[in-house]
Amino acid sequence: MRELSFFDRGVYILNLICGALLLLSCLAPYISVKTFLPLAFLSLFFPLIFIINIPFIFYWSFRKKKIFILSLSAVLISYFTFGSFYRFGSSNIYPEDKDLSIMTYNTRGFNFKGWSNFKLIRNKIIDFVDEQDPDIICFQESKWLDMRRLKNYPFKYITPYTSQKSIQAILSKYPIVANGTLEFPDTANNAIYADIEYKGDTIRIYNLHLQSYQIRPSSVRNVRRAVSSFNKMRRTFVKQEEQVQIFNNHKKKSPFRTIVCADFNNTPFSNVYRIAKGEMRDTFDEKGTGFGKTFDIKVVPFRIDFILGDKTMQVMTHQNFDLKLSDHYPVLTSIRL
Repeated sequence: MRELSFFDRGVYILNLICGALLLLSCLAPYISVKTFLPLAFLSLFFPLIFIINIPFIFYWSFRKKKIFILSLSAVLISYFTFGSFYRFGSSNIYPEDKDLSIMTYNTRGFNFKGWSNFKLIRNKIIDFVDEQDPDIICFQESKWLDMRRLKNYPFKYITPYTSQKSIQAILSKYPIVANGTLEFPDTANNAIYADIEYKGDTIRIYNLHLQSYQIRPSSVRNVRRAVSSFNKMRRTFVKQEEQVQIFNNHKKKSPFRTIVCADFNNTPFSNVYRIAKGEMRDTFDEKGTGFGKTFDIKVVPFRIDFILGDKTMQVMTHQNFDLKLSDHYPVLTSIRL
């Protein structure tokens, strides 16, 4: 420290703080929010914290100071901890007829509440789905009337209206032989599942929509709103962890191989994701590229929508679409059973 100028000492202190935050975020998947809540917040902003640490490496290298090892070590440890942060490219295999194509998409109610002034959003979503023509679609935050326009899917299971929950839907070209709901208490969010008969086999499809934050960064404009938003996020983290435990307990009893489509409202760096994924394959990990962003927010490339497949299944392709017809982006994959 004595060899450093006053300015470099300030940079060094900032470097220590950023490096410590990055390393702490690596613990988030393994510690319950009820045990240590701040880690849940760190996990949300892991990509941003990761990126902030990179300039320190170049700065100290340019200054010919061995301190660069500090940030380099933190970056390498966190990158290998979270291999799904950024994918440099995978060799997608051209899908064959025997492969099952699956899409997950939070449609934000097909613009039912008019969040966008673009009146043709419903038609554009329908056209997009028809063009991609997946075998199975999982919609979160959907609407009955719009789904009826998708004529290629004779088999459907949709959140019952009697549950007074947000509408999740599973649409399939193959017969649904059984179905059900997972009721999350004291929330509008829920999950559904369908057992689908597919070429002599039966697979279980889960469609999850975990607790929403119900806040927008643009709305946090003063201290009062910041405190209110913090409390909402705290409650959301706790709810999400409770909900994913309900799902995990149900999945353990499934007699069939499983595919999970989900809007976790949380990132791959969270305890929620670790519990839900278990030994399953994340299709982005297998065949994705780039950040895999699925949620429309500036600065941080959020990936909160997922398709997870049974470990015995082979992921053939994964694709993220930059389609701004909702606050979420659709994800499409093909899996060989």
